[in-house]
Amino acid sequence: MATLLESITVPRSSAFLTTPSAPTMASSIRSLSGCRKISSFPGFSGLRIQSPKRTLASVGFRNATVNRRRGIVCESQDTALEVPAVTDATWQSQVLEGDVPVLVEFWAPWCGPCRMIHPVIGELSKEYAGKLKCYKVNTDECPSIATQYGIRSIPTVIIFKNGEKKDAIIGAVPKTTLTASIDKFL
Repeated sequence: MATLLESITVPRSSAFLTTPSAPTMASSIRSLSGCRKISSFPGFSGLRIQSPKRTLASVGFRNATVNRRRGIVCESQDTALEVPAVTDATWQSQVLEGDVPVLVEFWAPWCGPCRMIHPVIGELSKEYAGKLKCYKVNTDECPSIATQYGIRSIPTVIIFKNGEKKDAIIGAVPKTTLTASIDKFL
């Protein structure tokens, strides 16, 4: 389950000059004067302190300004609902022989737009539970499925009904585009 944290502004402190361990970081943040108490957060797993970027002047550029702010960065990008993966072995039974329409996302771990659309697919799987099944296919691990359906660009979302390809949406599109396509086949 994903939790939305509101933005926290932490004043600059000498406590952040080194990368402390999580408990030390929590006590350092709580001890800063003028900050509200954040000890009510369940923990700092998934959070890290962002180092300042080097200035361009140090590598030969003049009059260049670079953001040198430190901050706390959330690394929990994979908090969306988990969409089950389909492989060559399970493709026939889960997708082609499905009793309800099936949405399949073709993706790869190195693909930035794929990571953008993952949470949307997770939301759709929850919203359409019982009416639509959602799966994902890693094109690096199952290239034969991607080749069979002519996948040349990822992310590609294909909707199947009764074992037949009904619609394909290419690219990281808004949720409304996907819902409009899904609603045509329900």
